[in-house]
Amino acid sequence: MQRVTNCVLVDGDEVLLLQKPRRGWWVAPGGKMEAGETIKEAAVREFREETGLHVEGAELKAVCSMVIIEQDEIISEWMMFTFSASNHHGQLLKQSPEGILNWTEKDDIKQLPMAEGDHYVMEHVLNGEGVLYATFHYTPEFKLLSYRLDPSQ
Repeated sequence: MQRVTNCVLVDGDEVLLLQKPRRGWWVAPGGKMEAGETIKEAAVREFREETGLHVEGAELKAVCSMVIIEQDEIISEWMMFTFSASNHHGQLLKQSPEGILNWTEKDDIKQLPMAEGDHYVMEHVLNGEGVLYATFHYTPEFKLLSYRLDPSQ
């Protein structure tokens, strides 16, 4: 099972997002964990590598299982740990090696193309309390088949 982390950086009414070239979907910057890293270390490292910014005070906001199903069989599964931060320093990269970086108004995020489950995660990170625990089932083409959300309160 692959483990990935990402971080939603909020600055006032804006969020720093990354548009991936493969599907044109917008995501919170992040990526795969390396051996021996904590989930927080991975989130901070990946965010810095993709944006040039160092986030401070990142807090865990969501733990999600992503399950890819084809012909009623699981063909892939990974865990995504999503953090949120509002403090940062450093210089934003002019061009990320992973895609296009853009400060986006919070209210505009619902209209952006992204994996369907990411809309639920983003809504929780920006407006929810506690940690969201979720499972998303997708086809190999990332069509959402089903999901379960369990916000902790």
